[in-house]
Amino acid sequence: MSSESPKQRLYAQFAEVAKALGHGHRLEILELLAQGERSVEALAERAGLSVANASQHLRLMRRAGLLASRRDGKRIFYRPSDPAVLDLVAGLRGVAERNLAEVREVVAGYFHQRDALEPVSREELTLRLKGGLVTVLDVRPEDEFAAGHLPQAVNIPLRDLPRRLRDLPKNRDVVAYCRGPYCVLAFEAAALLRKHGFKVRRLQDGYPEWKAVGLPVVQGGGAPH
Repeated sequence: MSSESPKQRLYAQFAEVAKALGHGHRLEILELLAQGERSVEALAERAGLSVANASQHLRLMRRAGLLASRRDGKRIFYRPSDPAVLDLVAGLRGVAERNLAEVREVVAGYFHQRDALEPVSREELTLRLKGGLVTVLDVRPEDEFAAGHLPQAVNIPLRDLPRRLRDLPKNRDVVAYCRGPYCVLAFEAAALLRKHGFKVRRLQDGYPEWKAVGLPVVQGGGAPH
């Protein structure tokens, strides 16, 4: 019979969850899954991993209770098991931002160099959307946009933005967003648009955070819900 106390047993299980988060690729996978359910193959391609490597990371996170899965024919699709999983990642990010000098250095050296302007809060964007005062630009890939996006958002993936600048009116402010607060797509889009004379700011975070607080989202071409 085990001599461990109930508290020790609980802490051991909590540690398994923490270990499952302890890899950069797994955190990136969680960011991708926060945009919508994905197959192993799609995740591997987007994260730049082999299918075997992605599968290994996914199985480990599923065993730790971070992910749920379903099978459709020969393909397995994954999603976060609980909204609190994304809260856990956000808490981890916040601790690192406040306490690790290297994190602050990367933020200042890469992100702030590309866009030092204060981002737009969710509250401010909600008000500006109601007044029709802004163009909301989603620079994620098309499949992520179709899985869910902000109301009235225009989807121009970052790779297509240089040749589609004419699709954006210059007489309106632009608010760009992507996968989260440190998704490089929105930073690169803001820098590019500003270079071409657009008045642009980023959303303070991204689609998952907008959805998590209960603000309306749109799937495919449907109405907000």
